Amino acid sequence: MKIAVYPGSFDPITLGHLDIVQRAAAIVDKLIICVMVNAEKAPLFDLTDRMRLVERATAKFDNVVTDTSDLLLAEYARQVDANVIVKGLRAMSDYEKECQMALINKKINPDLDTFFLAASEKYTYLSSSIVKEMARYGVDLAEFVPQEIIADITKKTAHRR
Repeated sequence: MKIAVYPGSFDPITLGHLDIVQRAAAIVDKLIICVMVNAEKAPLFDLTDRMRLVERATAKFDNVVTDTSDLLLAEYARQVDANVIVKGLRAMSDYEKECQMALINKKINPDLDTFFLAASEKYTYLSSSIVKEMARYGVDLAEFVPQEIIADITKKTAHRR
């Protein structure tokens, strides 16, 4: 069984993330979306809420599950018997950083490979940070995040306007 991990902070999950989920889920037997903490970011949603939003947005995929971990990614992958990390790339700057991380993960867990999926053209500009900024200004988020979570984002950012 091919098990892959798609890690990220997903604060919140975007249509770009969902595009990567859909494409990766078609390649592997099981895709684990691992909602992780990024110490460099101040999240809008806490870890529990982010997991709940990801679960709602990905409920239609039979082979996708959501999890969280505070382990190093390579160690987490070993723990769940995953042999693939899935990463979405929007730009060359993403590639340089992700290549470095892939090499480190391979050093820690030699059985682990990283698959890079280029972002679909219509999502190359999209990030969770941009979504949060647009939400603070009341922009319609329908073209940026899954329909199932728009109300959650709007509610969370309403007091920040």
